[in-house]
Amino acid sequence: MNRGMRQRISPLIFSLFLVFLLGLSWFSAIGRAVEDENIQLLDKSAKAFSSVVKKAGPAVVHVRVEKKGGMSPDNQFDPSDDPIFKHFFGPSFKHPALPQAPEQFKSQAAGSGFLISEDGYILTNNHVVENADKITVRLEGEQELEGKVIGTDPQSDVALIKISDGHKFPYLPLGDSDQLEVGEWVIAIGSPFGLDRTVTVGVVSAKGRNHMGINEYENFIQTDAAINPGNSGGPLLNIHGQVIGINTAIFSRSGGYMGIGFAIPVNMAKTVKSQLLASGKVTRSWIGVGIQDMNGELARSFKMTQKSGALVTEVSKDSPAAKAGLKQGDVIILYEGKPVADVADLRNQVAMTPPGTKVDLTLVRNEKQQKLTVQVEEQPGDMMTQSGTPQQPQILQKMGLSLQELNAELARQFGYAQGQGVLIAGVAPGSPAALARIQAGSLIEEVNRQPVHNLKELQQAVQQSGNTENILLLIRSGNRSQYVVLGVK
Repeated sequence: MNRGMRQRISPLIFSLFLVFLLGLSWFSAIGRAVEDENIQLLDKSAKAFSSVVKKAGPAVVHVRVEKKGGMSPDNQFDPSDDPIFKHFFGPSFKHPALPQAPEQFKSQAAGSGFLISEDGYILTNNHVVENADKITVRLEGEQELEGKVIGTDPQSDVALIKISDGHKFPYLPLGDSDQLEVGEWVIAIGSPFGLDRTVTVGVVSAKGRNHMGINEYENFIQTDAAINPGNSGGPLLNIHGQVIGINTAIFSRSGGYMGIGFAIPVNMAKTVKSQLLASGKVTRSWIGVGIQDMNGELARSFKMTQKSGALVTEVSKDSPAAKAGLKQGDVIILYEGKPVADVADLRNQVAMTPPGTKVDLTLVRNEKQQKLTVQVEEQPGDMMTQSGTPQQPQILQKMGLSLQELNAELARQFGYAQGQGVLIAGVAPGSPAALARIQAGSLIEEVNRQPVHNLKELQQAVQQSGNTENILLLIRSGNRSQYVVLGVK
């Protein structure tokens, strides 16, 4: 290569090298711009959450409750109450070292709530204020005011209380939970473990959760926003600062947060709130049918392609359903044109319909669709008996046990087999069951040495025993089972 050629190539190489350096600089600048843009997006998201919390925080309150009754903590166990003790010493014998009349004490509980009007109305959970003798509401700034119960609804676990000091209170707007989508951001604010206005963020994990055994009427929003004891009654907010749910329960094997929390949809709470405000109670409707969930096997048996709907197992005499012509074996698939997913869905829709309303039902009968018009009526006081649903034996209620049928969903959650026994849904504090260390989530497999697979069999076993003093239960908790004798005075 001659000298002239080398002189011509050298500037070319130098130019290419400069282009390369400029390219690197350009790509580096683009990278920094993208990185800055991502950081700005994260910053905007953080500020959006912060903005919602700043506006909503002052309307979230801490609810403290005092209840009278129960035995003094020092006298919670009286050996003379033990059935074996009574067998040897007689039912009237009292231990000489213990007082004949247990002293009363005050117990305290706490939860959360949120203001829904400037004149001091507050929504919370029924289980937060149930049987309260005194309610104290702590506002932002540590101001404390006495709360008054306007009305409660144990079946949905919603309560309405009120405070007043002559001032206008900050309050939260109520959103539309029907428009909520799975995957949306949500914000929970409350007082877990007494830590006021604690904020957690998550997403909507699922909608329409039922068969949980928490409330009688269930249609829960499931969220992974951290919810812990004390969050009950607090708001679940969307990113616009609107309440879309009332935080009410968690699924936990430890008692603390495990990534699954449940909130009552605000649309259900709105209906309950309106009735509590108007009359202090909730009136629900019924049509008078026994129903069960459809599944693949039943759908094939009824020659149906869809697995959703509510299968009518019985029709109560002289009920709205009987008057409208519903029959055993009908499958209700639409309620006022809205698809019926399952039993819980139909019950919720019927219950929230004002008594006296005429509604259209679409059902499948003998493989053909047809429509019937039913006029819903107010639920009778003895509806549980009329619908054929077995009631809990009174003796077990006195012992402090709340029982629940072990359906497929609950069996899966607690690690049991469906039909294995009857689930213990709750244990009253200070009750004989609590003193025997029986825990919610355990299973009753036998009553007086007789196997029981459901509430009906349990009721029959109790009636056959004829013993009103004590009862022998086989209790299973996880992989361990033991016999427990419970007695009442």
